[in-house]
Amino acid sequence: MVSRRSFLGFAAGVPVASAGRASAQAPSPARGVAVRRAGKVEIAFKSPTPRPNGLQATADGLWIIDQGPGSRASLVRYADGSVIKSFETDTVRPSGITFDGAAIWIGSTFSYENVRCDATTGAVLERRPTPGCTTYAVAGDPPARRSPLAPPPATPAAARPATSATPVAPRLTQAPHLRFQGAHGQEWRDGRLWTTSTSSRSIYELDAATWTVHRVLATPGPRPHGLAFDGRFLWHNDGDLNAFFKYDLDTNRIVETIQLADTDPLSHGLTIQGDTLWYCDDVGVICRMSLRG
Repeated sequence: MVSRRSFLGFAAGVPVASAGRASAQAPSPARGVAVRRAGKVEIAFKSPTPRPNGLQATADGLWIIDQGPGSRASLVRYADGSVIKSFETDTVRPSGITFDGAAIWIGSTFSYENVRCDATTGAVLERRPTPGCTTYAVAGDPPARRSPLAPPPATPAAARPATSATPVAPRLTQAPHLRFQGAHGQEWRDGRLWTTSTSSRSIYELDAATWTVHRVLATPGPRPHGLAFDGRFLWHNDGDLNAFFKYDLDTNRIVETIQLADTDPLSHGLTIQGDTLWYCDDVGVICRMSLRG
């Protein structure tokens, strides 16, 4: 594990995944990256659920996903955390939530999936395997090849008639294990889902329609968690490094670090609303601080 002390001044060179190349290089030290101490961190309110683990700011309120029993998603008011709506979700110890304009995406950490749910009822609409925890396709990959010596494939059965509803894949059932962790942070922009994978220490940019990876960013630490857009920049936090990292998406490099104090609540979920950075500690509190210092 990299200590917070040794991390100061450390940043990642983060390459774009190109055709046929599905892995990101490990972060490497870079000089000249600005590191500043966090401003005052305020506990804004208690979460309506006991173990908040993901946040998403929207015009209608603040979404919170909880990793406790029921994996409950709640939409709350910014002013006091009062609940607008709340429902259980069919996810496993989730970490991270975002809103795509019609539905919510949740990182189902211990079923190794990104799950799209109805934003009113929580009903599952789609289940997708989290890249970095399962095999995945990269934009530009060649088609799968067969040996020329293999017998010809069997003739496929007659195509079934199309149905009006797309079936939802069953939930993955591998027993949760701390050595294998799935999606954490979730963020949405322009038809792309961004998600973190703890197992591969990476951030993935995915075409949500085709579920192909278009970019892979290496994370600087072992516990990648939340994601939040700030213009062309993408903020990311790591719980063990106790810090927030600002990626310039034009260069795919970390350009700034905000370091929390050891006495500040631990960061899990992350979102940005204007100049306010919101984060949650999974002991049941929702925090905020000025993003601009």
